[in-house]
Amino acid sequence: MRLLSIALLALLAVVNTELWFGSSGVPRSRELSALVTEQQAANALAIERNAKDRAELKDLREGLEIVEEKARGDLGMIKADEVLVQYTR
Repeated sequence: MRLLSIALLALLAVVNTELWFGSSGVPRSRELSALVTEQQAANALAIERNAKDRAELKDLREGLEIVEEKARGDLGMIKADEVLVQYTR
């Protein structure tokens, strides 16, 4: 009976040691939880950026106003002291 108790205690110690200090124990679980949280934040930013890109693409496909705005702003087709005047025909 005494030998069985010692064997069970040794087995319990091994299992407990693996749980707290092993490669797949509690510290690794906490590390993975932190990585998941970090990745979820990165995914949320990517979703927001993708939504903005989709809206801009929709504007590019549907109208020419954004094309003109992009050409003037991004390509430098307007000078700093120039005044942009738009009129409709």
